[in-house]
Amino acid sequence: MEKIYLDNAATTALRPEVAAEMMTVLQNDYGNPSSSHSFGRSAKSKLEMARKTIAQLLNISAQEIIFTSGATESNNWILHNAVVHLNVKRIITSKIEHHAVLHAVEFLQKDQNIQIDFVKIKKDGSIDINHLMELLSQEIPTLVSLMHVNNEVGTVLNLAEIATICKQHGVYFHSDTVQSVGKMKLDLKEIPLDFMVASAHKFHGPKGIGFAFIRKGLALQPIFHGGEQEKGVRPGTESLHNIVGMAKALQLAYENLDSDEKHIAEIKNYAVEKLLCSIPEVQFNGDVKTTFYTILNVRLPFDASKSSMLLFNLDMKGIAVSRGSACQSGSAKPSHVLAEFLNETEVAQPSMRISFSHFTTKKEIDSLVEVLSRL
Repeated sequence: MEKIYLDNAATTALRPEVAAEMMTVLQNDYGNPSSSHSFGRSAKSKLEMARKTIAQLLNISAQEIIFTSGATESNNWILHNAVVHLNVKRIITSKIEHHAVLHAVEFLQKDQNIQIDFVKIKKDGSIDINHLMELLSQEIPTLVSLMHVNNEVGTVLNLAEIATICKQHGVYFHSDTVQSVGKMKLDLKEIPLDFMVASAHKFHGPKGIGFAFIRKGLALQPIFHGGEQEKGVRPGTESLHNIVGMAKALQLAYENLDSDEKHIAEIKNYAVEKLLCSIPEVQFNGDVKTTFYTILNVRLPFDASKSSMLLFNLDMKGIAVSRGSACQSGSAKPSHVLAEFLNETEVAQPSMRISFSHFTTKKEIDSLVEVLSRL
């Protein structure tokens, strides 16, 4: 049976060149980067070269990159520091954020008694900027946390606009950029945000590694304690092969960005056309013309009773898609994202997220649509 992978927003396949680079490091650069002998110095050189590579691609200083295990750790670390060490008394976020932000904010509300305000969501799944401006008119020490590209629907936040608004109001701005890093150019010299996070496995790098961007001048404290790695703010021996693999993956993503985006956008448009042709009553969650080119959220005109079995039936045919975040894939609950801007009837209908990569082919889309048509 042919296996078809259409869940790239959950994780991506490792590029062969990245795997090769990581294997070289595993075999040859096994010294501890904190050691002073030649083995350690060689490993440290590789570590800092990886940091410099990532920083150059984002047009920032290498000192502003801190390596972490991924976006969940980075989000928690930044949000916790903002409240405990940067005197933030309120966090403005949205109810369509990833749970790595929502659950962290919920904990801080209980643990630190901070104020949480949720910005309204429009009918197309985008942020209501007018409501954000209204909230920011209240002079409270604030951090705004809004994701760049929604991981379920693909709505895109105007990062530069929101960052500028936050700067004008004198508040901090943090963005989960997991779905956009490596898939579009980000010039952080031009976008005045304070914090952002990324995970390598979303752009064809290894799992278990990511980074946080901390704008120069914003000193954060460690969330746990140990050695002096990562300027003492993220102690623990660095996972060198993963860090080098992440830098290689991001470098390759940038080198192939134009051709990959063109291919993926064509595949997404092809999927929309095929679905509309084969299943005319199909609907798309979010504005399909403006959602991110790697994500398509589809609402099918099937009976609500088919919701729980939809992904199972596709999986039995070798096709991998999802209902939304991989962290919630085993849950029977409706998507917290869709519930924010769809009515009860629409939310009850079977919805699925199709997410593409440069590996995705039109033939795979044909197979998916054929199986859905039979259902």
